[in-house]
Amino acid sequence: MTMQKNINTEILNQDMKSLRKACYFLNKNELVSFPTETVYGLGASAISNIGVAKIFSVKGRPKYNPLIIHIANKQDADKWAQVPKEAELLIESFWPGPLTLVLNRKKPFTALSTLVTGNLETIAIRVPLHPTARALIKEFGSPLAAPSANISGRISPTRAKDVLVNMDGKISALIKGDDCSIGLESTIVSFANNEPVLLRPGGLPEEIIEEKLGRPLLKSTQVLSNQRKIIAPGMMESHYAPNCNLKLNQVNSQTNELFLGFGDMPKNAIGLNLSLTRNLKEAATNFFATLTDIDTMAELMRYKTVCVAPIPNLGLGVAINDRLKRAAIKKES
Repeated sequence: MTMQKNINTEILNQDMKSLRKACYFLNKNELVSFPTETVYGLGASAISNIGVAKIFSVKGRPKYNPLIIHIANKQDADKWAQVPKEAELLIESFWPGPLTLVLNRKKPFTALSTLVTGNLETIAIRVPLHPTARALIKEFGSPLAAPSANISGRISPTRAKDVLVNMDGKISALIKGDDCSIGLESTIVSFANNEPVLLRPGGLPEEIIEEKLGRPLLKSTQVLSNQRKIIAPGMMESHYAPNCNLKLNQVNSQTNELFLGFGDMPKNAIGLNLSLTRNLKEAATNFFATLTDIDTMAELMRYKTVCVAPIPNLGLGVAINDRLKRAAIKKES
């Protein structure tokens, strides 16, 4: 795959002057990274085939893996998608926020880049909670396609410095904000067949969605047996992977292994901790940054393996365990 030539990545603030500069780049079909409440996004105009193609090129992302489009206002969803009643309920309850809905596209075909949807009849769409993200989209005046600002399959960035490790010299600008407050990508729910299906656990726990709907979410394994497997972002088997090997659900580490803890650290273990108080919200916020840091530690110490403590599989723990399971599968080179 041909990569972009090395360019100067401009560091922007979150003021209106900076947002206008970011829009200048976006209007020229260039890429801009910006903070959201989930992870840092890698944004291009969702109606620009050139801009969206650059996302796939810079990330090394497979073309069949669709993108999420980000809009500024929940009322704008009707411009791009068919919104059933239950989806409207979730929109009213959880937008703006870490929830992506997969909906059937409006027909006739909209102005969106064909690359955004991965040649599917559906569109993944959300309204970010982060005020800078929404202000950027509003100032730009049309949706932004924005996957996480990382190399495809690698750890998602929740800090500006981690974006630069992956993207410095490859994108036109980075809007530098605070560390992401939620720290996990959005939860994805599909209404493609009118029934609500959980495609990806994320920053909004599924129990909260089910309580609002008054019924359980279907699981992707129940409905995708005879369909294409990748119908939304975050569904690839190997994803979010560090360079080191991960051993999951461990209570201790051996010599020459690091330990990623949750709660009390084992005696004599060397490593980092997601939450000493076993707080799943704190663990989610810290997850990608801590995984990045312990991967760096492993490289510096020449350790090949990180043992990971068991994470309760409830609430945000479901999303954390999903990320860990995918991160533990080594990506083919």
